[in-house]
Amino acid sequence: MESTFLAWMFRMPLIKRWALMYCVKKENVAEHSHQVAIIAHLLAVIKNEKFGGNINADRVATIALYHEASETQYGDVVSPTKYANKEISREFKKIEALAEKQCLESLPEDIRHVFRDIIVQDNVDAQYKAIVKAADNLAAYIKTLDEIRHNNVEFEHVEQRLRAKLMVTQQQMPEVGYFMETFLQYCTASVDKLSEKRT
Repeated sequence: MESTFLAWMFRMPLIKRWALMYCVKKENVAEHSHQVAIIAHLLAVIKNEKFGGNINADRVATIALYHEASETQYGDVVSPTKYANKEISREFKKIEALAEKQCLESLPEDIRHVFRDIIVQDNVDAQYKAIVKAADNLAAYIKTLDEIRHNNVEFEHVEQRLRAKLMVTQQQMPEVGYFMETFLQYCTASVDKLSEKRT
């Protein structure tokens, strides 16, 4: 069969994030997914090397790359809307599950089994899903810090909400705390500042 799968995935750069907010720096789903994959991979490595974990970091990164695959079908919906109440959240989850199924079914049938536990989020192993979710929140948190650094006060309440969420997360996932202590400071630094650190 001829497949539309890759064509859908290649539409990720067209899907804008933070749709209801003023952004100094625009962001799309492709950029976000790439960043989440890098952070998730780092979190898995930290978990394995520092906290006795046994996670396949490469698989975590792959799951992260596809974690927004459903948005290629229906676009991005901002968190305050998606989680406005339990009923709305439940309906959005149904839509996302349907979109993931559509993505999966756009693949040739004989290779779908490889992607079933990567694209369909309900099939992702809980440990892996937790790391990707933490990476997702960290990527969003870094975005808020960057917007605030550029004097965009619209992101202040988002920063507060995500910081509180990450404080809770690191109690169950010490790799998140290690990541924040080790990498966060320079994520919004200027090139000059980064160059000074290198020399």
